[in-house]
Amino acid sequence: MKVAVVGSTGMVGQVMLKVLEERNFPVTELIPVASEKSVGKKVKYKQEEFTIVSMKDAIAAKPDIAIFSAGGSTSLEFAPLFAEAGTTVIDNSSAWRMDPDKKLVVPEINADVLTKEDKIIANPNCSTIQLVMVLGPLNKKYDLKRVIVSTYQSVTGTGKAAVDQLNSEISGDETIAKVYPYQIFKNALPHCDVFADDDYTKEEIKLMKEPKKILGDDTFNLTATAVRVPVQGGHSESVNIEFENEFDLDEVRKILSETPGVVVVDNVKNNEYPMPLYSEGKDEVFVGRIRRDLSQPKTLNLWIVADNLRKGAATNAVQIAEYLVANNLV
Repeated sequence: MKVAVVGSTGMVGQVMLKVLEERNFPVTELIPVASEKSVGKKVKYKQEEFTIVSMKDAIAAKPDIAIFSAGGSTSLEFAPLFAEAGTTVIDNSSAWRMDPDKKLVVPEINADVLTKEDKIIANPNCSTIQLVMVLGPLNKKYDLKRVIVSTYQSVTGTGKAAVDQLNSEISGDETIAKVYPYQIFKNALPHCDVFADDDYTKEEIKLMKEPKKILGDDTFNLTATAVRVPVQGGHSESVNIEFENEFDLDEVRKILSETPGVVVVDNVKNNEYPMPLYSEGKDEVFVGRIRRDLSQPKTLNLWIVADNLRKGAATNAVQIAEYLVANNLV
């Protein structure tokens, strides 16, 4: 299994290499790819060093799978070239997510939509992935009517420069360039990604559109507010879910606890609930604070946390690759 990791020097690319190694993905030849300025440099995988190659050389090598985390414009330009060479591309950018001809996949929820003909597969937005891991099984049972989600997103979602900004502000170093319009330390910015014409940010728009495509259901309404917080290890979401049908709280907990990849942490008497600090480095999606909305019927409140670099990006992409291999789709 010849595997290319495109964007292998970036924050998510590095985690992809780590996850491939941890999950013992059957890589027989690794092809690390990065920008022209990184060609010839080395990356480490399984205690070995591999030389970074150019996009052109990687395409010529005809890998079986190419996992992309190199930005939307790079994906739009090069993913089709890999696909033409026979490679199956799993893309972590937003470039292909809402393309009607491309599948948007969270393996535990909708991997069964994949076929051998799918040569470019989209990895969803990090906040979307952890959200649909909970919405998916509950929608099957109770039928979603309306979802309101507010996110509390780690600076790692912006990249290494944002982590540098937070750490420099903590230490009092004012020489580091800022990637946010304001300081993030001791602050919260209701501003993830850029603002669109309707005054929603791109992150909020992704959250409002992607779940419907993944669930194959556009009958429910969804609205979002995305907030950047001074956290370095995971995204959190406060979610209010109105159903068409009545639910039982114990049954909700049972459904979620039996969902692969979801861990219920919900014992408030002992102060047990999901937190980003404890999600860091883990592949599961954690859900807690499960309770009724007392203001209206058939409505549930809960809190979802996941490591945005792992399940929110790298792990989900590798899980897609695992599904392709296990089902002889590559």
